[in-house]
Amino acid sequence: MIASPPPVNADGTLTSTNPVTGEVVGTFPVAGPDEVAAAVARAREAGAWWRALGFDGRRERLLRWAGAIARRLPELTALMHAEGGKPVADATVEAAAALEHLAWAAKNAKRVLRLRRQRGSIMLAEFSAMLEYQPYGVIGVIGPWNYPIHTPMGSLAYALAAGNAVVFKPSEYTPAIADWYVRRFAEVVPEQPVLQIVFGGGETGAALVAAGVDKIAFTGSTATGKKIMAACAATLTPVLLECGGKDAMIVDSDADLDAAADACCWGALTNAGQACVSIERAYVVSSVYDAFLDKLVGRVSRLRVGGDPDADLGPITMPGQVDIIARHIDDALSRGGRAIVGGREAVQPPFVHPTVLVDVPQDSTAVTEETFGPTLVVTRVADADEAVRLANATSYGLGGAVFGKARALSLARRMRSGMTSINGTLSFAGMGSLPFGGTGDSGIGRIHGADGLREFARPKAITKRRARSLIPSTTFDRTPADTSRVVKIVRFLHGRR
Repeated sequence: MIASPPPVNADGTLTSTNPVTGEVVGTFPVAGPDEVAAAVARAREAGAWWRALGFDGRRERLLRWAGAIARRLPELTALMHAEGGKPVADATVEAAAALEHLAWAAKNAKRVLRLRRQRGSIMLAEFSAMLEYQPYGVIGVIGPWNYPIHTPMGSLAYALAAGNAVVFKPSEYTPAIADWYVRRFAEVVPEQPVLQIVFGGGETGAALVAAGVDKIAFTGSTATGKKIMAACAATLTPVLLECGGKDAMIVDSDADLDAAADACCWGALTNAGQACVSIERAYVVSSVYDAFLDKLVGRVSRLRVGGDPDADLGPITMPGQVDIIARHIDDALSRGGRAIVGGREAVQPPFVHPTVLVDVPQDSTAVTEETFGPTLVVTRVADADEAVRLANATSYGLGGAVFGKARALSLARRMRSGMTSINGTLSFAGMGSLPFGGTGDSGIGRIHGADGLREFARPKAITKRRARSLIPSTTFDRTPADTSRVVKIVRFLHGRR
């Protein structure tokens, strides 16, 4: 087995390869600025047609898209294994979660975004108030490689359900997967190019940002997210950025340690740790630290790494990430940390075997920077308060987890993160009703849930006169007596405290 080279972009062609064998999975035409601009122009026209279908028309077509994917799920998961190296079981769970979000967005868009009456104002009692959420028009979506269907679906499904057309630039590492499910959409919506795909690397993404879309939804590194935000500032194009994480898990003294160890093992190592919401740090209260660590090591040591479909951990999909993982392990060990599972010898490109580190200084890169690999730093703390303080001592604020009983909810609420699981890990990612996103270096905005739908629609406020003004205040014909009545009403409403 050999490590696959990065995707090849030669003579206008993007070549996608298997990260373990180097076998070609597919070739795709690279879209330059002209091709991207043309796609956006087509989307502008298609979006008007899509919006006119209304919520019910879009719901029916989006649910048919979900059905088309579900009926051919083994075909999709086999492709996910071939192109990304992901074990088939992980691919199946990912696709199932993506379909959950697609169905939730389709079924709930009307309830969340439709025109509704709002409570009015006593000062303007002659007017009724209404609110609706209208689609932006054309959304540019830039997706990642690590969860090539689940993560983009958090933008694609919600943007489409809200009535937008979409131009989608998938990762250059997983174009075949994206092409597969975009083709399924075209099968159920053949009338107009409502969802288009453009292939390429960073240059294609930059062209999409500059192509006049009405909003950009990006998932990827914090550094790239900042560049996109800076580029969008020139045209005041709104952005949704879902960036990196350095998620922590807190294990309190009254936690179920078997459940905590099992969840920590999976939360840290699923998809070979290549998840923005991977548990990369665990803070364990001293009284249960040794017992927890023993249980965790037992589980981690049983995991099987390889390129076959049934492995527990597959390869590191992006070759350059191996160097970052190795650097973090080396830094931790050189500064006094110990590897109780794995270590330097765990790095065997294109694979990295699970590594559990202890006694690592809190200013080590393994603690402060996103690793994006199958490593976990476990730290002993005096109590849960210290655990919260250390968990929050990062520029990231994406997800996290708490295991415990009496104080679990309180600790979860104190964690500086957009999402926290109690007595579980990563469970928030599969909940269609909950928003997904973070704070700080983890990004801006939310996908999923009602908040995710509203990310892809503009609030539209409407007032409608329903009677003659009893207190003419919004006219130059008002009299001193009218003004006096306004003063009396203001004092009655707001001056009694």
